[in-house]
Amino acid sequence: MRKKILIIIGILFLVFFGKVIFTTLRLSPVLFQLIFNNKVEIKKSDGNINILLLGIGGGNHDGTNLSDTMIFASIDQTKNKVTLVSIPRDLWIPNVTDSHGGRINEAYADGEEIKKGGGLILAEATVSKVLGQPIDYGVRVDFAGFVKAVDMIGGLDIVVDNTFDDNIYPIEGKEADSCGKTEAAIQEFTKTASASAEQNLAMFFPCRYQHIHFDKGLNHMNGMEALEFVRSRHAVGSEGTDFARSARQQKIIKAAKDKVLSLGILLNPGKVMGLYDILQNSIDTDINQNEFDDFIRLVDKMKGAIITNTVLDYGDPETERPGLLMNPSSSDYGGAWVLIPRIGLGNYSEIAKYVACEIAIGNCTVSKTPTY
Repeated sequence: MRKKILIIIGILFLVFFGKVIFTTLRLSPVLFQLIFNNKVEIKKSDGNINILLLGIGGGNHDGTNLSDTMIFASIDQTKNKVTLVSIPRDLWIPNVTDSHGGRINEAYADGEEIKKGGGLILAEATVSKVLGQPIDYGVRVDFAGFVKAVDMIGGLDIVVDNTFDDNIYPIEGKEADSCGKTEAAIQEFTKTASASAEQNLAMFFPCRYQHIHFDKGLNHMNGMEALEFVRSRHAVGSEGTDFARSARQQKIIKAAKDKVLSLGILLNPGKVMGLYDILQNSIDTDINQNEFDDFIRLVDKMKGAIITNTVLDYGDPETERPGLLMNPSSSDYGGAWVLIPRIGLGNYSEIAKYVACEIAIGNCTVSKTPTY
């Protein structure tokens, strides 16, 4: 069980590291509170603290605010339990901001486009509707800042469980490169129903993608390598699943948390201030500044928490493991590959029941027969 990675603890510390350290260095009363006051005073009426964690690509390319990673975390202090639910970015949501609908990973971007600061509001409301759970706080992390932060702390040592290769990993900044193709050829290609599939895009636009490889065993990764390891979605074999991707995310976050908590980092003022400068421009959160010290105490309090981690997906046909989602005909969604609830578009009742079970009990199973 010790090998279970405490995602929420790692993410929360990484997210708040720069802001909290900077505050504690300047404001001795806060430092005093963190050391001598062990009471967590985050105001909650139902006991659980629910947080939506988003990871975006950042940078200047198209889709900078699309959520590449979406994790719902429910913290139960009474049971000393943390429930994590990974949400696939391809889940189709009708009527997000218009009648057409869109993928759930567009919610944050759409909210920001409507109004600066509206990204978390729309993302939280959308995910809350799908999971049937209230969301108290949201945190958006810019992966570009994560890369710089990992490089600043000297990289991460990661044990890779399985050797894997991803032949179609996207190259940042190359998303719109024509790769020498004529406009006429591109227009003809986009007419085909399967043009949106990543494999087909990679064959037609080879300059937009690269091959990444990781050997099994201990690997020392710099910031970009760590990001590639955690974001890879098309690895050959078992590492190409959402479950494997979630496990890799856990490894990276755990390693980052351990590194920034190490004595050498904490006692190096230059690295502390450098991390603050990087992270302050890479985070969007609706957590109030006066709650930061409470969250740090919460991190300490939940160190030994029981962690349950699940992924909403369409199951595994080879092992006959059922899932809560299905892949409908792409022709109904403009040729795009999407996921919808297996009991019907926009019907999240089965998902809500499953998530509620995970929060209350944990290790819940999905019935082979859909429940309405």
